[in-house]
Amino acid sequence: MIYHDWIAVLHSLREKRESCVLVTVLSQRGSVPRDRGSKMVISARDTYLTIGGGHLEYQCIALAREMLEQRCQQPRSEEFALAARLGQCCGGHATLLFEPLMQQQPEIQLYGAGHVGQALVNLLATLPCHITWIDSRAAQFRHVPPGVTVRQVEDPIDCVKEAAPDSYFIVMTHDHPLDLALSEAILRRGDFRYAGVIGSATKAQRFRYRLEGKGIAADAVARLRCPLGLPDVKGKLPAEIAVAVAGEIISVYQRQQSGC
Repeated sequence: MIYHDWIAVLHSLREKRESCVLVTVLSQRGSVPRDRGSKMVISARDTYLTIGGGHLEYQCIALAREMLEQRCQQPRSEEFALAARLGQCCGGHATLLFEPLMQQQPEIQLYGAGHVGQALVNLLATLPCHITWIDSRAAQFRHVPPGVTVRQVEDPIDCVKEAAPDSYFIVMTHDHPLDLALSEAILRRGDFRYAGVIGSATKAQRFRYRLEGKGIAADAVARLRCPLGLPDVKGKLPAEIAVAVAGEIISVYQRQQSGC
């Protein structure tokens, strides 16, 4: 899709829950590629519109993506000398404003595409969050909600290693040993916001015993939610379990947003 309107770009990115940086030419002296008021939008993967191309634009993209990676909240202005600093022949000076428009949304990794996973992903997809749905069985991804990233991988442990800090991990695979291995990998990271594993109280007790036997500290093991979900939401139907888990996820990220 080709965009010519920066407002439409921002609207589209907001619908896709993508953070971005809005770059605006605030002022110029001498010869510059674009006039004051020209805008460009930069996300982690794409760029929209232009402030003139060349080395100036490349450097702005790099700076904007650095701001996105560092989750900067405050705008900043930068002055660029188009000859000395950037090697462009224009010879003028431009002051640019970088406005980060961050979508503060949880990064959720959902392991397992069984009946409960399918019910849960449909609920989570309606929330302001980024979801990666992971399973080794490609046939399980029959209905993928819009905005959900699917990863069909042989070894889901690799996804744990690649997850962003402060991620939410929900483990409900078809394989108890895999659930245990994923739990161990998540706890060894230690930088998660939430980690939960589907299962009974008996499974929880067995997992905690085995995890501590693998050398994971008791206080770290205590952070693992198993059984997961809001305890007051009862039921064994996939939809009932999904509601309980989604409710718990909402309560955790709302506490995070309020600074609690």
